[in-house]
Amino acid sequence: MKSIYKSETGKSEILSLYDSQLKRLKISFKDLLVDTSFGITHLIETGNYNGKPLLVFHGGNATTAYNLLACDFLFNEFHIYAVDTIGHPGKSAEVCLSPNNYDYGKWASEVISALGYTSISCFGGSFGAGIIAKTMCVSPAKIDKAVLYVPSGIKNAPAIYSMRMMLPMIMYWITHQQKWLEKCILPMAITNDNIDKDVFETAKCSIDYAKIKTGMPSNVKAVDMSKCKASTLVMAAENDCLFPAMMVIPQAKKIIPNCITYLLKSRGHMNTLTEEEKQMIVDFLL
Repeated sequence: MKSIYKSETGKSEILSLYDSQLKRLKISFKDLLVDTSFGITHLIETGNYNGKPLLVFHGGNATTAYNLLACDFLFNEFHIYAVDTIGHPGKSAEVCLSPNNYDYGKWASEVISALGYTSISCFGGSFGAGIIAKTMCVSPAKIDKAVLYVPSGIKNAPAIYSMRMMLPMIMYWITHQQKWLEKCILPMAITNDNIDKDVFETAKCSIDYAKIKTGMPSNVKAVDMSKCKASTLVMAAENDCLFPAMMVIPQAKKIIPNCITYLLKSRGHMNTLTEEEKQMIVDFLL
């Protein structure tokens, strides 16, 4: 099996950053391993162990450790299972699944069963939201509630929307100069304020040491999504170059039977939620 990392040294660097980010959670956590037909899957179990179960998915080419730093607003109310996406940087099996079929949904469905649940609420952003969307199609009964944050898999923008990231990426690969990596991230972040240390370090580590996956989960079919009656909150960003709200929100309303939508005004794909928006997510999932 081919490694998803460029070298063993690179893998060690990514996992070192992973572990250092976990230590900053300031909350107890457990490592879990569950078996699926696609490979061993690693999760972090944390939050309120007496709270409502919540399965959390991270974005593409990132890790669940990085994602949990931004999900601390969920810790008080929810018993969190934060999963490392299979085939992405982290501690799950290095098995790459196709983003163009429903394999990610089948994998997530098996994770839910392996955790001992017949159904569970889910929260995910970007690539992770696309995985939830795929799961809603293949195993609709396993989704209790879902929050899809800046989601892939609903109405992805044409590739030309993100072309501004390609030249800076190439220049970074050639020069390894920090300014080019920042310029690569900027179309998603809109402003430099959204490129904090964690964002930059996580992106740099993945680009330097992992074999980056550019394909996002493809758009789900309306006929498949129609089977899922779970209450769903879709939060899309107005200036998202990957999954713009003007495309995502109308499509979500059209294809998701029980859907509430929310516009993240004047924000890009990488953004910061307000305290009111965080509370809205918590209230919706409870």
